[in-house]
This record gives sequence, structure tokens and C-alpha cells, in this order.
Amino acid sequence: MPSTTGVPHTALFRRLAAVDRRLAGAYGTPRRRRGDPLDTLIETVLSQNTSDLNSGRAFRSLKSAFPRWSAVARARPRAVESAIRVGGLARIKSRRIADVLAATRAREGRYGLNSFRRLRPAAADARLRGLPGVGPKTRACVLLFACGHPAFPVDTHVHRIVRRLGLVPERTTAEQADAILTPAVPAGRALGLHLNLIRLGREICRPSRPRCAECVLRALCRFARERRS
Repeated sequence: MPSTTGVPHTALFRRLAAVDRRLAGAYGTPRRRRGDPLDTLIETVLSQNTSDLNSGRAFRSLKSAFPRWSAVARARPRAVESAIRVGGLARIKSRRIADVLAATRAREGRYGLNSFRRLRPAAADARLRGLPGVGPKTRACVLLFACGHPAFPVDTHVHRIVRRLGLVPERTTAEQADAILTPAVPAGRALGLHLNLIRLGREICRPSRPRCAECVLRALCRFARERRS
């Protein structure tokens, strides 16, 4: 079946492998301790439309105020909003968290998703799809960071970089990019590639004033070539 990028899947695999090699050569292969699936899900909800710094503060504040998810579920909405306010959109996110916790309790019989680690990737993804407000990026974060499955979250940094590289068409949405890229990521490299792309996006491939001359991917990048011409 042809790729929706217009590039054969084998070519996309080779290009992603080349990107991965260059990033690993520059930054090494990052490691991340596997997190709790429900913690990871809530962290990802809090990361929406805010900075990593503020979402991290919001999650720590929430856990400090309510050490157990059962306590969050029983809390008054305003108390949860107050705990996560630093992350922005507190009212919306508090409702999403409440909905996720209620659905988790109803389906799993407890406030936890550890059983997902025993499921095959497709089965775990299908179970996550049934939770309210859980989109592709959130599912991919839980599958990759908490379950160790070969998912490939497309956050704002990854989305920007893969379009600049020409790995996906410019007008591709993050959800479309997820579907295109995930099957082409080299086996065992999803975590390292994802984290290194995020580092590149924070430090070099910024939304404005990208530092193309310092980028280890400049020889592979359509955006960098167009800026030079």
C-alpha cells in the first residue's frame, strides 16, 4: 500500500533511521523511567496547550494536594482547578481529569491502568480509545512512556520538525503525522527518537528563529535548504 506522504514506506523508514542516527550521535540515546499508566495519562492531559515547565508544575501540585487519584475523584471541582491552575485551562482540564477517572473506575474497577501493560499494543490502544477526551497524542504517550509499546507521540515539537524535514506534507495535522510516521519508526527506536526530536525542537529547531546552521539535521532538511536558497 502506498504511503500517504507520496513517499514509499521503505524510503520513509530510511529517512527516519537517518534522522535517528544523527540525533543519537549528537545527543546520545536518552532513557526514561517507565511511569504509571494513569499518571502518564493525567500528565499528558495537563500538558495540553501549555509549556512543559507549567504542566510539570501542575502535575506536582495536583499530586501534592491529592496523593491518590481516588481523592481527586472525590474532590470538589474548584479544589482540583486550584491545584492545576499553573498549567492553564484549569476548568477544562479538571473536567477532563474527572471524566477520565470516572470512566477508569467504571471500566477497571479501580483508579489505575496497570493492566494495560499486559495487553498487546493494539489492544491497549483500543482500550485507551474508549476513555473520554483521550486523543492520539495522549494514547501514544501512555503506550510509549508507561507501557513500553512502540508508539510515537507527535507533540508540537515533533510535528514542526517532521514537516520542516519534509517527512510529511506541510499541511499534515499532528494526528495525520502520527498515523504516517508510527509504522515507519525503526524498531526499538521510538522512545529515543521522540525524546531527541523534542530536545532538538526546544534548543535548535524553534518555531521562530530556528538555528539551522547549528542543526545536526540540516543536510537532511528541506526547510534548511529553502532558507539557504
